[in-house]
Amino acid sequence: MGSDCSSIVAEELHVLAVDDSLVDRKVIERLLKISSCKVTAVESGRRALQYLGLDGEKSSVGFDGLKVNLIMTDYSMPGMTGYELLKKIKGSSNLREIPVVIMSSENVLARIDRCLEEGAEEFLVKPVKLSDVMRLRDVILRGDENDEKKVSRKRKLQDLLPASSLACDLTALKSAPATSQQSCLKRLRL
Repeated sequence: MGSDCSSIVAEELHVLAVDDSLVDRKVIERLLKISSCKVTAVESGRRALQYLGLDGEKSSVGFDGLKVNLIMTDYSMPGMTGYELLKKIKGSSNLREIPVVIMSSENVLARIDRCLEEGAEEFLVKPVKLSDVMRLRDVILRGDENDEKKVSRKRKLQDLLPASSLACDLTALKSAPATSQQSCLKRLRL
């Protein structure tokens, strides 16, 4: 753990966590900090837009030299859903390359597909685990090393597999049709 990669993560990987639930926000924040990430946690999509400087107000916090490497947002929030936040981020020429991960306590395949089609990097089914966060951190670090390879890999995965590997929990996998099970298992091996 004392490798050069860990020190890069500690210095550079900054995650914006968005969740209206204080408990969920604290859990995500703790998991990210355990994973050596810098975390900024906000309670709504509107606050996230303010932080990112997408709200159109001059008084926005904005980046001010602080690069956000990943945005993790809850799907179901009052005012602005995580899906709506995702669409705004992906619609911004300055921010569209930042990976966005959607989290939800509901494992709804249509919702998962819609988020992935709109550009979400992953869809996590809550409760989010440390292993999920560690895997995301590793994916983001590899992506920073070679953005073209990351975009190419993501396109291939989206073309081949409609559902995220993280959304394939064991209970859903057992009840899924055989073709979906195979797709999820293939994705887990990548």
